[in-house]
Amino acid sequence: VPAAWQRPYLNVFKHFRVEEWKRSAREGDVATLTDTRLKGTVYRIRGSVPTSNYLQLPRTGTQSLGLVGRYLYLLFRPMPCKHFVVHLDVATEENLVVRISFSTLFKEFKSTATWLQFPFLCRAAKGSACDSTARRGEERLMGAAPADTRWTCLVLDLHSILSLYLSRRYSHLKSIKLCSNLLVKNLCTSDLVFDPGVTFSEGRQAELACHGVAPMPREMAFPVPKGEKWHDLYDYIRFPSEESKLLYDSIQKSCPGPVAVSEDSIRQLPQPVTLTKAVRDRLSLIHQITSPKAVSALWRR
Repeated sequence: VPAAWQRPYLNVFKHFRVEEWKRSAREGDVATLTDTRLKGTVYRIRGSVPTSNYLQLPRTGTQSLGLVGRYLYLLFRPMPCKHFVVHLDVATEENLVVRISFSTLFKEFKSTATWLQFPFLCRAAKGSACDSTARRGEERLMGAAPADTRWTCLVLDLHSILSLYLSRRYSHLKSIKLCSNLLVKNLCTSDLVFDPGVTFSEGRQAELACHGVAPMPREMAFPVPKGEKWHDLYDYIRFPSEESKLLYDSIQKSCPGPVAVSEDSIRQLPQPVTLTKAVRDRLSLIHQITSPKAVSALWRR
């Protein structure tokens, strides 16, 4: 079976032995730390110039990770009051290499045939001073991470990103470049949707595996003290959300023939989607199909 060794999931840092730096590369201020909250090893990438401070897999640009999992899980925490950048190079079935980037430095969504740039919004930790300010509507949406951010599980649906934005079919993940300023626990690829808020016993009882959903593997999980809930301690961001996919489908159905996502097609919509308060509270990444004033899709918890 092709890529059977990558299923049901692949622990990227473990498989490529990142700590040995033989199959990965680091540049600038990249250090290994023990995080007291996560009770384990994390990688700290910091520095004022993202292009000069990074962790990269594989080691050279001529190599390829060859990871075919539909979903990429990034377990990370933005460093307070700093900007960060993440680059993913993915290959399409037509052997076109597309770079997917997201950063707090980007002020708006931009795209070309080979590069998608998404602005990232960092949400303050629940109950913090920054969070209280945001609830009063005083927080700036753009810019560096707030002083109090949470560990985050970011789930990127690489298949849907290429399909929605470029009408391309996803083949595999070639490389990953994590640039300052970040704390990173791990990376994982899989064809399954992992829900970190679900326990293994709950997953078996609900038969979630039949629906392509599974509890987060233990080696990838954030610790949850007894009596507490995962979603009260950490952030879970899935991109694109199911709502954004439905929005895109509605655009396609309203236009004759195959439709590429373009500014003209978005203008046919009468108004931006209205976000519910629950979604606004958890909005962490701007997902704008063409321009900052076009349709903002939703993130699903």
